[in-house]
Amino acid sequence: MASADDHRTYTIRQLCREFGATARALRFYEDKGLLSPARKGQSRVYDARDRARLKLILRGRRIGFTLHEIQEMLDLYDHKDHNAHQMAVALRRHRAQIEQLKLQRKDLDEAIATAEEACRVMETRLGEFRPDLLPGADEYANLLKQRLNPNHTHHAFKARA
Repeated sequence: MASADDHRTYTIRQLCREFGATARALRFYEDKGLLSPARKGQSRVYDARDRARLKLILRGRRIGFTLHEIQEMLDLYDHKDHNAHQMAVALRRHRAQIEQLKLQRKDLDEAIATAEEACRVMETRLGEFRPDLLPGADEYANLLKQRLNPNHTHHAFKARA
């Protein structure tokens, strides 16, 4: 039995606000055949099916699926079998994607560790030979000047007052 939400319609603005998407993105998904809103004059009218598909599209994109992969999974939708086939295919793809993302995270962690070590080495060497070139050195030098030359600070304060 259909609920009231099944018959509800949405404007492009409502869906953009709800999902944090842009109107351009929704039109792009429409051009790719992922969404198929009705038209009321010049306006697009999205139904519950479009809303559900948009939610799946955005989730799939966030996970890292291509639009083609998302389209394939959406095309498996079959209300008669409670989406069992669609879920089985999506489950396999999600598990594979999780493994891929874990590998990427490992690669990123290693790259970050390498970059941090390189920064430590460079900061140490610059600290020994040219501390004036370290990040933040200019701010430190200005602060030091102000503390060592109180008249300079006092005059600067008078000039602003």
